[in-house]
Amino acid sequence: MGPVPDGPLIVQSDSTLLLEVAHPQADECRRAVAPFAELERAPEHVHTYRLTPLGLWNARAAGHDAEGVVDRLLRYSRYPVPHALLVQVAETMARYGRLKLLDDPAHGLVLQALDAAVLAEVTRSKRTAGMLGERVDAATVVVHPSQRGHLKQALVKLGWPAEDLAGYVDGEAHPIALRHGDGWALRPYQEHAVESFFHGGSGVVVLPCGAGKTLVGAGAMARSSTTTLILVTNTVAARQWRDELLARTSLTADEIGEYSGQRKQIRPVTIATYQVLTVKRQGVYPHLELFDAKDWGLIIYDEVHLLPAPVFRMTADLQARRRLGLTATLVREDGHEDEVFSLIGPKRYDAPWKDIEAQGYIAPATCVEVRLSLPEPDRMAYATAEPDDRYRLAATAAAKTGVVERLVAAHTGSPTLVIGQYLDQLHTLAEHLDAPVITGATPVPERQRLYAAFRAGDVPVLVVSKVANFSVDLPEASVAIQVSGTFGSRQEEAQRLGRILRPKADGGTATFYTLVTRDTVDADYAAHRQRFLAEQGYAYTITDAEDL
Repeated sequence: MGPVPDGPLIVQSDSTLLLEVAHPQADECRRAVAPFAELERAPEHVHTYRLTPLGLWNARAAGHDAEGVVDRLLRYSRYPVPHALLVQVAETMARYGRLKLLDDPAHGLVLQALDAAVLAEVTRSKRTAGMLGERVDAATVVVHPSQRGHLKQALVKLGWPAEDLAGYVDGEAHPIALRHGDGWALRPYQEHAVESFFHGGSGVVVLPCGAGKTLVGAGAMARSSTTTLILVTNTVAARQWRDELLARTSLTADEIGEYSGQRKQIRPVTIATYQVLTVKRQGVYPHLELFDAKDWGLIIYDEVHLLPAPVFRMTADLQARRRLGLTATLVREDGHEDEVFSLIGPKRYDAPWKDIEAQGYIAPATCVEVRLSLPEPDRMAYATAEPDDRYRLAATAAAKTGVVERLVAAHTGSPTLVIGQYLDQLHTLAEHLDAPVITGATPVPERQRLYAAFRAGDVPVLVVSKVANFSVDLPEASVAIQVSGTFGSRQEEAQRLGRILRPKADGGTATFYTLVTRDTVDADYAAHRQRFLAEQGYAYTITDAEDL
C-alpha cells in the first residue's frame, strides 16, 4: 500500500512520527500507533511520537507483528516511509524471542537461541557473568534457576529480550470464584485483559483509572485459584482491595490478610503495602520475607509504575511465580520501564482511555488549564529565587486561592476534589473553602471516614494531597481542581484525572482543572504533564483566570 496523499502521519527517518491533530483521521491514527509508539511532545497542532526498542518489544509481546506495524505506518503516512526505518522496525521486533527461556526435562532451566551467534554474543558479555552454566548444545545453555530474573534484566540491556516460556509453579491451590450477582459481571475488556494475561503467563495490564483494574485482578485470582499476594500503594488502597474482593468474590474476611504498618496478617490472600515492604532495619529489609511466607501462585502489583527498587530486586527472584502488574500508565518517572518489562513482564493488554469512554464505562472529561499571572512583587521574588525554590513559589501563588474559590462556587452541587502537593497551600485552601483536608499525616480511620462522607454527599468539597493520587475510589467526584503537582509527572496526571472518571449516576461529564502560573516553571511542568492527556486523546482548553 502506498502513502495516502493527505494522511495524518509523517514518518521520519529519525524514528519520530508526527501526527497532525486537526486531521479527520487523527484519532483513528493515534489508536493505531499507540500500541507501539511513545508520545514525546503534544503541543497544539502536531504531536510527536517515537519508535523505541522497548515500545516495539512490548507490541511484539502483546501479539503485534512487524508486518502489522509496518502496515499501519504505510497506511497513515502522508509521504513515503523511509525504507531504512521499516527495516529497523522489522529487525528490532525480530530481536524479541530470538532467545527463549525454557524448562528442559533433562537440564532444568535453559536459554535457547534461534541464532547461535546471538547466544555466543550474550554468553560472552560481562552482564551475564555468573548467570549461565554448562553448554548443552550449539543453541542451548543452562541457566542457574536463581538467575532467571537477573538474566532477563541483563538481556534487555544487551538488546536481546528473552521470551520467557519456562512456565510457573502452580503455588498452593486455594478456591476463588467470582460472585456474579445484582447484574454484575466482568466487562468484555476486563475479560479480555484476564485472558491476555494468562495467555502470556505474566505481564502488565494497562487500563484507565476508573475502568476496574481491581476487578481484572479479581478475575485473574479466580482464574488462578491459588494463594495470592497483592502489593498496593498504601493502607487505604489495601482496605479498598479487601472490600472489593469480599463483594465480588467467594473469599471471606478470614481468608484475606492485611500486611501493613498496623497489621501483620498472612492469609491465603494477603494484601501488603509497598511502604512496609521497603522498611529497612540495620541494612536489611525484614518484611521482604513475606514473598517466601507462602507458596504463592499469583503475585499482583497494583500501580506497578510505582514499584520501589527493593521490590524490584526481590521480584527478580520470583520469576517462577505468575506476576500481574496493573497500572494506568507505563510511564515511570525514574525511567525504569525496562525493569517492569523484564521482571514483571511485557505489556499484555492496553485499552485506550477514549475507547473505554466511548463504551460508557468511564465518564467523558473536559480538561481546562486556567492561567494566572504573578503580581509584580511576587514576580521579582520568583526571578531572584534559587532554582530549587522557584517551583514552590509559582505553584503556591496566593492568587490561586481566589481562583479555586470561584471554580468551586461555579460547580456548587458537584462533588469536587481540590488536589495539591504543598501542605501549607492545602491547609490555606481548606480554611477558605471550609472543607476538610486529607494529607499523609491524616490517620487512616479519619481518611476512610472522610472518603465515606464524600461518597455519601455529606462532604461536597474535599482538599487532598498526593495521598489521594493512587487507588482511592471516589466514584461520585465530578470536578477536580489541581493547584500543584509533582513537577512534570505524567503518571500523576493520569492518576488525578482518573479520580473523576468513574461513570456518573446522571451520565454527566467530569471536569479537570489545572491552575498554572504563566511565565514560570509551573507552566513548563504543566506542559509536560499534559502530554499524558494528549496521549489518551483528551483535548484541553486554556482560559485566563480573569475570564472565569
